[in-house]
Amino acid sequence: MRVGESTYVVQKKVYMEAVATIAGSYEGKGSLHQYIDSIIEDDMWGCKTHEMAEIKMQKTNIQHCLDKAAITQHDLDCIVGGDLINQIVPTSFSAREFEVPFMGLYNACATFGESLIVASNLINNDMNKVIAITSSHFATAERQYRYPLELGTQPTPVSQMTVTGSGCVLLTDKPCDKPYISQYTVGKIVDLKCSDVNNMGAAMAPAAFDTINAHLQATDTTPKDYDMIITGDLGRFGRETLHYLLSQEGIEADNLNDCGSIVYSKDQKAGQGGSGAGCCSLVFCSYFYPMLCSRQLRKILFVPTGALLSKDSPLQGESIPAIAHAVTIQID
Repeated sequence: MRVGESTYVVQKKVYMEAVATIAGSYEGKGSLHQYIDSIIEDDMWGCKTHEMAEIKMQKTNIQHCLDKAAITQHDLDCIVGGDLINQIVPTSFSAREFEVPFMGLYNACATFGESLIVASNLINNDMNKVIAITSSHFATAERQYRYPLELGTQPTPVSQMTVTGSGCVLLTDKPCDKPYISQYTVGKIVDLKCSDVNNMGAAMAPAAFDTINAHLQATDTTPKDYDMIITGDLGRFGRETLHYLLSQEGIEADNLNDCGSIVYSKDQKAGQGGSGAGCCSLVFCSYFYPMLCSRQLRKILFVPTGALLSKDSPLQGESIPAIAHAVTIQID
């Protein structure tokens, strides 16, 4: 049911029956290491290329999620998801291992939010079980968007580190004592002409503001109606920018948190924090999902964010458009 220009109430509750997480060795040393299901020993993971390692990461994570729910691939109606690589090869190539309908999605680091929205709509149109998954890999993303690792290029003070990791969630229409999706807002492209490819937080914060503001207005809520508002991967600088933008509109969001800001520990060298399509899915599934299940959190507004640039667009003088989607996740 539509309640705003781009905000909808999910008619049939979409439950998050099970989640699975996998992370790289560096992320495994971060602040969330005790919550992650599997940590790979090295980022090649016995594969010939980093891209193959990311494919293996997604395939393993999907299977782990199915095992947790005690179902097989034949019980699935669809797999939806994406990653950061050209033609979303890791997601497509991992999905080919399962005899399941597949929808590949791309909204950069906001892809997990997009996946949850698409999966919710599929379930509200008579599918029963849908996997939503995203991933990213430091080495594959660096090679595509920035510089080859062999150059040893130094990061800037406002840069973030692409997370090597993946989060996977099994969504179902079957009622269970688990968190469920109740509302969502589809974001708009927001471009305030930021052109610094090393400052994703500055590019994405205005999109997060636009979507959060639209969601609050459409649902007639304030930040106080949520235990936490959780953005995707703005990093520390982007989170501060978002907080400032909200306060300028009289929106006090003292319960604002960010997946990229907490994925690494303070003593790790990760710049402003984590980023990547696997950042918010890994952090949500490993850390915030259990908090919902235990009812430490009852209702959150989850806002994955994405910078929609390619490796060529900045070289051609383009600015960095961004997007954010908001998903209300709660538990009774």
